[in-house]
Amino acid sequence: MAAERFQSFGLATPPAPRAIDVEDGIALLRGGQARPASLLGYGNGRSYGDSCQNEAGTVIDMRPLNTIRAFNAETGVLEADAGVLLSDIIAHAAPHGFFPAVVPGTQFVTLGGAIANDVHGKNHHRRGSFGCHVESFTLLRSDGRTWRCSATENPRLFAATIGGMGLTGLILSASIRLMRVHSLDIVERVTPFRDLGEFFGLAEAADQANEYAVAWIDQLASGPNSGRGLLFTGNHAEHGSHAASGAGGTLSVPFQPAFNVLNRPFLTAFNAIYRWKKGRSTGPRQVGYQGFFFPLDGVHDWNRLYGPKGLFQHQSVVPEDTARVVVPALLSAARRAGQGSFLTVLKRFGSIRSPALLSFPRPGYTLTLDFSNRGPATLTLLRELDRITVEAGGAVNPYKDARMSADMFASSFPEWRRLEALRDPAFMSSFWARTAKKLDTHCGSAEAAE
Repeated sequence: MAAERFQSFGLATPPAPRAIDVEDGIALLRGGQARPASLLGYGNGRSYGDSCQNEAGTVIDMRPLNTIRAFNAETGVLEADAGVLLSDIIAHAAPHGFFPAVVPGTQFVTLGGAIANDVHGKNHHRRGSFGCHVESFTLLRSDGRTWRCSATENPRLFAATIGGMGLTGLILSASIRLMRVHSLDIVERVTPFRDLGEFFGLAEAADQANEYAVAWIDQLASGPNSGRGLLFTGNHAEHGSHAASGAGGTLSVPFQPAFNVLNRPFLTAFNAIYRWKKGRSTGPRQVGYQGFFFPLDGVHDWNRLYGPKGLFQHQSVVPEDTARVVVPALLSAARRAGQGSFLTVLKRFGSIRSPALLSFPRPGYTLTLDFSNRGPATLTLLRELDRITVEAGGAVNPYKDARMSADMFASSFPEWRRLEALRDPAFMSSFWARTAKKLDTHCGSAEAAE
């Protein structure tokens, strides 16, 4: 295990200094061994920031805990260990006509990580977040007890653990409800739009008519082309494949280059080619699920292209009534800073509430930007994006973050003290240490206990 780097996907934060296998972690929590300063479960390292890191303590590698325990082909309820990947769940359930109700932009996340981050997908307007489809889970805490948690059994721990970023204990296994689908294939339609005004005119109708909807923005386009992009909508095809097509593509980035390959000239050319290739066919076409949901999974370790300094991702959500002003302001701030975003995604969140205490999705529009790490210049831009977001009544995604301030976190998640009150005292992350622990937790604990 010493040769493996337990890193976040953004590569802008240092890898975990200490890691242990899940069986050793379970023994620690059950009292069989001396316990280190703090612990944190580590899934597959797909969080972009330091919510999956524990710089002052030890991370527990959850991936060996990877058995699918049961699946009901009538109801779609699946029970699996926390280390099972979503790709494994898809492959297991697809022949029976089921698919996860919510998938993020990669299938290489663990079940425990999807719960801990309450991930969302392209259909939040229809299905809400991942936590909306969790039936129950087992949670091992540092008191040595294994807690069964659901909406009716230990409901406070249930709500705190969903979206709790691994801070309430170690999720060992979970039961989730999958959704029945006609096939894995997607009937996709691509609609070009000239600017953001045209996109906002399309967005609500697209959500009403489709299971999935997401927009790609040409972030570098300026002047009369500012805000142009492509709206992707999709629904499961009535006649298509029921077989999973494997875990991603065969391409890979075998080593990390000494410089950022995804620089501005590359991004300008890429955006032009992508817009031309994807936007030339606007009629519906049937595509495989891998390309629709997980396009970047086709190139393993693509994050290495950002070079040794890695990348920062900024994902914000702003209320619907401010989005027409705020989203252009966010894009404009990035252009003024001379920073290009490789993947710029805009989508609309619906009003379905998550059972989680802390959940990033909320009604409005969410914008995701990826920036190469250029040091102080990039951090200055990210603070400006934070400012624009919070002044509009919005929030920044914590599990995509590696640098937001404690005050920014508190503005985004005013209920954070309730999670702190239920946090397992033996669990800590680098994210929580630099945000919530810098705030006044004494008052929060007293409030949550009332």
